[in-house]
Amino acid sequence: MAEISYPFNADSPDGGTSVVSQTQWQAMAALWGGDRVDFQLTGNSYSATALPFNARIVNGRSVEIDPGKAWVGGFYYSLTATKAVTIASNATALARKDIIVIQADMAKSAVNLAVVQGTPAATPIAPTPRRQTGGIWEMVLYEVDAAANNASVSFSLRAPFNPAPRASFPWNAASSARFLPMGSLSLDLDSDGGERQQEGFRGREGYVVARDLGKAQTYKPSLYFDANLPASGISYSGRWRWIAPNTVWFSALITNNLAVNMSSDNAVAYAVALPVPAIGKTGQAITGCLTNPSRGGGYPTFTSLLGRVAPSATRASFAVYIPSPSNPGQGLDNFRTFPAKAAINFSGVYEANAFNE
Repeated sequence: MAEISYPFNADSPDGGTSVVSQTQWQAMAALWGGDRVDFQLTGNSYSATALPFNARIVNGRSVEIDPGKAWVGGFYYSLTATKAVTIASNATALARKDIIVIQADMAKSAVNLAVVQGTPAATPIAPTPRRQTGGIWEMVLYEVDAAANNASVSFSLRAPFNPAPRASFPWNAASSARFLPMGSLSLDLDSDGGERQQEGFRGREGYVVARDLGKAQTYKPSLYFDANLPASGISYSGRWRWIAPNTVWFSALITNNLAVNMSSDNAVAYAVALPVPAIGKTGQAITGCLTNPSRGGGYPTFTSLLGRVAPSATRASFAVYIPSPSNPGQGLDNFRTFPAKAAINFSGVYEANAFNE
């Protein structure tokens, strides 16, 4: 039969079967989800004893493991009482790494706890868990350090846990995600066209946008500290997007279309607005450039600029600095003369202040 399908209520001459082998079941069940401990990490923090399969060392080389449930290799496993596994002695002069696994063994038609022993080495590496359909399939619970010369045994948790389910919202994702379990990822599909298509994460600090999924957004990168800035004659163009939690990419272009130089107030540096406030706890630097075809203000035709988010709790803009036109060896000066027919351009990535730190 070239075509096989399962499981159905009854066998069919067209290839349908009502009974599946354990290998067929494993192949089918592997599509439902990966190996994981059946426990969602929905709290803000956990102690080791609060988690399933909590372990402790007893009698030197015996590791006692508490009850828990898991999905491994397409099969459900439940440990209903504490069980101990033994870490083999290591009399060599080299350390060794082992793994404690939940092992589905198709030859035994069972899933059990097991220890897979590694090889002593100067820089030991833990064994790779086996994942063979129809054979042995393993999920690691703990990585074990077996010290040389039969010294101490220690271990570290390596088990994967059941994730919170993903969710989609037609709109108002930030408000709606407050009712999801901690650790949830969600999509704002912007079905009403009034917001933005975004991926969000509800963590212990609250909800935060993880990234924008649609086009970059536009904004006006306003100039500050110039009381005489005209209402027209200066053009502003800006684009930005969330690229990671609390992380923004942006690009800003400001052009002086006038035939006269503009000057900032009281010899302070011009400042450029950011699309969303930046955190300034350690300060941040953003690179830019000046194109100055008329060579106004004593500046060259093309030169680099530096934008600085000054240290503070939060900043809605960054100050602009330029290499000294009279003596570059003196470092940077305040950018306070915006030459006629010139343009300044900034782009980069910065840390925002979405968490109101």
